[in-house]
Amino acid sequence: MSYSSWFSRLRSCSRTISANLRSHPHFKTNHSNPITTTDVVTSSRPILSWSSSLLPLALTVSAGSLAIHIQTNPSLCDSLDVDVGSVSVGGEGSTEYLVKGSHKDMPKALLDELKAICQKWDITLLVVQDNMTMDYDERYIHGKPQYSFHRAVNIPDVVVFPRSEEEVSKIVKSCNMHKVPIVPYGGATSVEGHTLSPHGGVCIDMSLMKRVKALHVEDMDVVVEPGIGWQELNEYLEPYGLFFPLDPGYGTMRENVINLKVVLANGDVVRTGSRARKSAAGYDLTRLVIGSEGTLGVITEVTLKLQKIPQHSVVAMCNFPTIKDAADVAIATMLSGIQVSRVELLDEVQVKAINIANGKNLPEAPTLMFELIGTEAYSREQALIVQRIASEHSGSDFVFAEDPEAKKELWKLIRKEALWSCFAMAPNHEAMTSDVCVPLSKLAELISRSKELLDASPLICTIVAHAGDGNFHTIILFDPNDDKHRQEAERLNHFMVCTALTMAGTCTGEHGVGTGKMKYLEKELGIEALMTMKRIKTALDPNNIMNPGKLIPPHVCF
Repeated sequence: MSYSSWFSRLRSCSRTISANLRSHPHFKTNHSNPITTTDVVTSSRPILSWSSSLLPLALTVSAGSLAIHIQTNPSLCDSLDVDVGSVSVGGEGSTEYLVKGSHKDMPKALLDELKAICQKWDITLLVVQDNMTMDYDERYIHGKPQYSFHRAVNIPDVVVFPRSEEEVSKIVKSCNMHKVPIVPYGGATSVEGHTLSPHGGVCIDMSLMKRVKALHVEDMDVVVEPGIGWQELNEYLEPYGLFFPLDPGYGTMRENVINLKVVLANGDVVRTGSRARKSAAGYDLTRLVIGSEGTLGVITEVTLKLQKIPQHSVVAMCNFPTIKDAADVAIATMLSGIQVSRVELLDEVQVKAINIANGKNLPEAPTLMFELIGTEAYSREQALIVQRIASEHSGSDFVFAEDPEAKKELWKLIRKEALWSCFAMAPNHEAMTSDVCVPLSKLAELISRSKELLDASPLICTIVAHAGDGNFHTIILFDPNDDKHRQEAERLNHFMVCTALTMAGTCTGEHGVGTGKMKYLEKELGIEALMTMKRIKTALDPNNIMNPGKLIPPHVCF
């Protein structure tokens, strides 16, 4: 296939995430429960934007939700009510859908303290900036995960928008004193109920803290606040020949964070390490906080490793008769020693969704996409090796792309808008997204077994895999008003998770635990590991205000 004919398939502009979010029926607010308290009008702050994804660290650590009764005795078992019949979240065989909680009025003293912290006189504009709101629409948006089918009976009572680490510390300290729960809020892309607020409380939106505080070009690291967007950051870094990667060729998020600054539940600010690339000094607090989903603290600063922008890159794309053939080629390529920065695998249903949503005409077959980096000659040489490997597994329609705009458009479709493309196939449905990860040698088997089950289901199901690190997602579309649909989606997700666990895999490679994956943690990690986590949580958050009910199953006691 010629490059020009292939690129012509990608020419039409894709719809932006912002437009999709605002137009999608699931994200329209419901005014049936207006707040009676006088609204605090917000001003001089940006309207929430969904057009760029925030730093994943802010999502996984600063995003969370509340799901248990706030207790002054943290050694007791946490309780969590869920409206799914006779089962409850957290125990073996449990599921989740509507997370219930008892709501208490916000103490007036706390509201007054928050107003004092968040209201500032702007000398330049000569106005008072109120970075706090009790507006119903704003609270609803913050209390309903935008990418998730999870629900809660309540939403935050207050949303605050701190502008500095000092303000975050004061807000958290006040909440801790009044024993009011906190929901740290990052990029709003959580899919496992991380930002639910079934008990109300205070949502801390970090979107105003988006500065680049320091760039060390020679050290190849950058210090940023958690509200900055991933794409925004890379635009800032591009003139320096650097970028922040999140692809298998560069390791996971954990490997690309050097240190953090974190506000703990009592308001203390802790730095987790130095800027050195290696350190054997003390406990690894950085890795402890990363992925804790807001249960240990609120991140206010992140120091990230950077990479040089590759001299040249080639995107290679190939189709296969079966999903297993495609997975086998991904594994064989990784084992060949080729320098691959990205490997994405799509099944034919996902490709069809992309075509429908974006007016494309891509071949609707299992598809692999590679990005190969290095010098121009080296990248092309590696692409030819990949082509040879693909041909040995019945690969066809092998094409290359080197034009920057073609590559950018392609990755945008595949990695940024895959989920929204699926909604074009079923506009009134919601999505349950799986996130299993297995050792690379098991990936082909898991994907092929899952594919058989998905194809036999009456639901629309797609597969998108980050095949370079054994992680794959299924997007399962279901009618939220049809209990049989939801139960079928849960059955499919349960099969994939349990199968992954039998292969020494994990229930979540990227998305985190939230409320949705708690039921699998004991099988994956063991009760001893969960009890250790519980002890750490209790030591750092004795009043249990930091995203209680997330990550650690409520039946874990000591």
